[in-house]
Amino acid sequence: MSMTRLIAPLVPTLSLSDTGTRALALMEENKLTQLPVVSDDNFVALVQEDDLIDWNTPDSELSEAHFLTDKNAILSSAHPYEALRALTQMNLDVLPVVDFEQRYLGAVTKESLLKYISESNGYEATGGIIVLEIAPHNYSLYQIARICENEDVTILNSQVYTTPEGMLEVTLKTNRTALEAVVSSFERHEYRVKEVFGDQKNMEDVMGKYNLLMNYLNM
Repeated sequence: MSMTRLIAPLVPTLSLSDTGTRALALMEENKLTQLPVVSDDNFVALVQEDDLIDWNTPDSELSEAHFLTDKNAILSSAHPYEALRALTQMNLDVLPVVDFEQRYLGAVTKESLLKYISESNGYEATGGIIVLEIAPHNYSLYQIARICENEDVTILNSQVYTTPEGMLEVTLKTNRTALEAVVSSFERHEYRVKEVFGDQKNMEDVMGKYNLLMNYLNM
């Protein structure tokens, strides 16, 4: 996936002849806190809203600014996950995309990257979600996939997150919304099922039948 395919079309650019006042107006209009400065099709720097607000001469041209030092950008050949990591770690709204010669190709935003990740990971597809909590030494994606396959459930995507307590939280996006059978199978294999997001009606039916059985046994 080329980064150029994820470029957000509505991110404006600034030139060195623009004033700080115009830059702030564009940021407010587009609800962004950074904008790229471009000169002769080359990326110059990201200008930050805070720097413009603190500038003593905002009506001056950006060519006179002393704070055009933020060179954060990503190569067009990079993976989208790398761009999302950069945006998150540096708390950016906008990340310029450049080629090897630092020519400005456009910019990606958190929204454009999250849209891509949501679509490519299958989270928008019909299906359910199961969240497992597993000790690291017990984690086996092969075994998890086999349990799902035995219940005719396909894993569309999986994500692994390490909790502050050192446990693994494994999120499975599945192709089915009726998940009671696979949940029961996980529990039989001594997996802790932390959360289930599936067909609410099916889950309510299962709980209703369970409650009826418990009432009968308690008679």
